[in-house]
Amino acid sequence: MVNAYLKRKIVNGIMITLSVISSIIGIGFLFWILGVLLYNGLSYVSWELFTVDGAPPGVTPSGLHHAIIGHLMLTVAATVIGVPMGLLAGTYLNEYGQNSFFANLIRDLSDIMMSAPSIVIGVFIYGMLVMPVGHFSGWAGSAALAVIMIPVIVRTTDDMLKLVPTELREAAFALGAPKWKVVLQVVYKGAIAGLTTGVLLGVARVAGETAPLLFTAFNNNFYSTDMSNSIGSLTVTMFNYSMSPFEDWQAIGWASAVLLAFAILSVNILGRVIIKKK
Repeated sequence: MVNAYLKRKIVNGIMITLSVISSIIGIGFLFWILGVLLYNGLSYVSWELFTVDGAPPGVTPSGLHHAIIGHLMLTVAATVIGVPMGLLAGTYLNEYGQNSFFANLIRDLSDIMMSAPSIVIGVFIYGMLVMPVGHFSGWAGSAALAVIMIPVIVRTTDDMLKLVPTELREAAFALGAPKWKVVLQVVYKGAIAGLTTGVLLGVARVAGETAPLLFTAFNNNFYSTDMSNSIGSLTVTMFNYSMSPFEDWQAIGWASAVLLAFAILSVNILGRVIIKKK
């Protein structure tokens, strides 16, 4: 008995030590990446970066106004498309489909889509929405981002609704409430923090995507709000500027990396804070 207890203590200590070391290494890499971004890009973050459009190499002032506006438009359009579809699909899985064959099939497909490379989705949307019309567009880019976002929201919604006690539903049914009203006024209210977190995580998931936009929205180095044609995006602009041989463009590329990284980090932290407070 003593030997078995001692063996469990030793194994437990080893596993805790390995877990702590792994956590320290992971956090260390995170702070290393953030530190490199701040060191190389923070000094180039200025007010002009937000208010001035991009300029040719060597021309000042030059900024990211066109890319920031375009990226916000792409992300907002993708959110408008993806969030309702994800919430409704997740609601069906938990409230209506439950453990049926079709519902389980949708869950499996959703899990597969969550792990699918984003560039594959970009190529798919390119074949569906870009090739038929013969040119890139912001709508195609938003559609690609929405396809990436939907599985995240579907899975999160399904999981969060499962946490709502069945007794709440039964009490509402006992009072004569119809199914749709139970879902809207009881189930959704009970899972609002988790649903909000799922939406925020879905937005954060697509806000940093570059590959699908290369095949759909492409990019635009000039200010444009026309979603029916190529439109600028922060991620593709960062990629182009960082790969250029011009030092001023490289500096703006570092600054855009700082903006994007900390914006996505802030959204993720906000989601965690919301679910923790709940």
